[in-house]
Amino acid sequence: MDLNDTPEQAEYRATVREWLERHRAEAPVLEGPEAITDEQELIAARRAWQGKLAEGGLAGVAWPREYGGQGRGPIEQVIVNQEIGRAGVPGILDAIGVGMLGPTIMAHGSEEHKARYLGPMLHGDEVWCQLFSEPAAGSDLAAVQARARQQEDGSWRLSGQKVWTTNAQIASFGLLLARTDPDLPKHNGLTMFIVPMDAEGVTVRGLRQISGEAEFNEVFFDDVPLSAEAPVGPVGGGWRTALTTLMFERVTIGLGSEGLGYRADRFAAAIASDPDARRDPEVRRRLGELASELLAVRFTGYRTLTALQQGQTPGPESALAKVTLVNAAIEAGELVADVRGPEALGEGPWSYMISFLPGLKSAGGSEEILRNTVGERVLGLPPEPRLDKGIPFSELRARERQAAGEAEPATATQGNGAGAGAGDAASGARA
Repeated sequence: MDLNDTPEQAEYRATVREWLERHRAEAPVLEGPEAITDEQELIAARRAWQGKLAEGGLAGVAWPREYGGQGRGPIEQVIVNQEIGRAGVPGILDAIGVGMLGPTIMAHGSEEHKARYLGPMLHGDEVWCQLFSEPAAGSDLAAVQARARQQEDGSWRLSGQKVWTTNAQIASFGLLLARTDPDLPKHNGLTMFIVPMDAEGVTVRGLRQISGEAEFNEVFFDDVPLSAEAPVGPVGGGWRTALTTLMFERVTIGLGSEGLGYRADRFAAAIASDPDARRDPEVRRRLGELASELLAVRFTGYRTLTALQQGQTPGPESALAKVTLVNAAIEAGELVADVRGPEALGEGPWSYMISFLPGLKSAGGSEEILRNTVGERVLGLPPEPRLDKGIPFSELRARERQAAGEAEPATATQGNGAGAGAGDAASGARA
């Protein structure tokens, strides 16, 4: 495999690099003494920067031209990601919208959806969020309980809760997976909806992270009115639409791995440049292992890139790239903490990344689920037994409630406070 740029790619890279150098002073500063600290000011600056990137052809690189993109391929998108990392400027604010939700609307949305939403999404005028996970439906996404009921006039009413929603606090719209027919098996009775985040009955509550940020949110829907045009794709066909989003999520992680890999490389370089650290054989060993893992991730990413360039769908092996990349980045942060000590936990990028990175183990699919995917679909191991196949979702929920009711008396008899704690935990898990 020749990993060098072709003459055409080299020319494109030079064009991207020249544009970034020319506009670098206009990019918002995220780190250092001149970093923007006011949250609202930062969001406004990043919106404006995304608009500038879109005008320069560096956002939506692989989007079709008819939707405002450049009509280029995934290799050009990676070139842009690499050059943005090299220039030390932020990428687009709405990577979820442009990378995952926009392509889903292109694949399943109506012409009206495409005309109304894609342009403002690409330019950062309207930020989007992905409303999938729920308290009892994360790894098992098809178990969502948010309920949408169609009214006589064709409109919809939405009730339920979503959690771990990135950017919900700044989003104008969300793409939401809801249950529209509980009497069908759980994968069949789902529909995807476009939800205005300022609609009556929508409540967003931030979830404060250890890093001090509140990028994730829980979102409540209390009889929210939705128009008859809100569904994306056919009613009852939401699982197929969701799989499209999840596929583009995998692609986005794969194409964006250069960014996280760049941070891990920078962590490692900071340690390798320390002469005292280099003299420690344990540090050298860990640096060598980290370099090997980052190389493995990079080459697995090239496999995904090759598949995309040839018009193929990325295979399940890309799940392993995500697991390896996140673990390598976490190891890089831990190495910095071990070598730098308290200095690493002060203000600055080290502290933020050390506290932020462990949460990525669950982003885009938990590590355990992704390892199951690799085991079953790459290594050919037998799948876990499914006891819910073909059973209406309403019946599954009834069985869960019955099982919980039968377990409560046994729990209550344990006494000395232990039973109460276990019961509270079980109730929380079902919330």
